[in-house]
Amino acid sequence: MHTSALPEPPYYMVSFSSQRTDVDDGYGEIGYAMTNLASQQPGYLGFESARGADGFGILISFWKDEESIRAWKGVVDHVEAQRRGRQDWYSKYEIRVALVQRAYGFDSENQ
Repeated sequence: MHTSALPEPPYYMVSFSSQRTDVDDGYGEIGYAMTNLASQQPGYLGFESARGADGFGILISFWKDEESIRAWKGVVDHVEAQRRGRQDWYSKYEIRVALVQRAYGFDSENQ
């Protein structure tokens, strides 16, 4: 996993926490396609994700503003992926939208 190179705050993040089902039917392909499609949207800044062996995962996408987030939510292919997620891939999920006002970190490789 890597962290996204992001601008100085403020910016927004959308946290998508989910529990996977056992159904795989196209999940990886659609996930890859959605990552590529999101990266082409105005206001998109990057994403980070992780998923455990138990199927619990968190994907965080970063956006310039709330308008960009709302526009992404309504992109036709994304709407279809959301439908498939509820129907096949997730037993539950939570979405949280937050304004990042401050960000800092540590990287031992860049010391």
